[in-house]
Amino acid sequence: MLIDGKVSPSKREHALVVIERNAVAQARLIDDLLDVSRIIAGNMRLHFTELNLARLIEAAVDSVRPTLDAKGIALQVHLEPVTAPVVGDPTRIQQVIWNLLVNAGKFTHKGGRVDVTLACESSFAELRVVDNGRDMRADLLPQVFDRFKQAETGKSRSQGGLGLGLAISRHLVELHRGRLEAYSEGEGRARRSS
Repeated sequence: MLIDGKVSPSKREHALVVIERNAVAQARLIDDLLDVSRIIAGNMRLHFTELNLARLIEAAVDSVRPTLDAKGIALQVHLEPVTAPVVGDPTRIQQVIWNLLVNAGKFTHKGGRVDVTLACESSFAELRVVDNGRDMRADLLPQVFDRFKQAETGKSRSQGGLGLGLAISRHLVELHRGRLEAYSEGEGRARRSS
């Protein structure tokens, strides 16, 4: 329609923004499917180097902040200095952080809050992403990291995606010899991933 001139000049800018947003979303879905294929085939390759965790967290926060701001979600970041060297694949660790932040933002109500905390204990670094969004039913909590698992199904489903982000994230964290867990304190209480 844009090529054929069937979109008025006043709506052209909006149409381009929608096309770009959908292309980015589609590319992300394809990347997730390819990652799952690599995981299943045992071909996920990591490129380890010394990491600056604070910088990776800040980059992921910067990329999701506009979406959270548009939804009126307060984002608080607390980063303790990391004293011991941390080694990992920076691209994949940033992917995990981004997935956790996006997931927290999806299920946090307008005017809600997401807290990101980096804490260091002896030889471990712990990242916590805590939101005050909708509680997670106790029967779904053990399945939150399963591929294609989504809390909402059918016509009531309001969130996009294939249900792969957390499954991929858990696998990536385990490849780094870490642990990814989700908690829900029950109805009306905070959820967190760490």
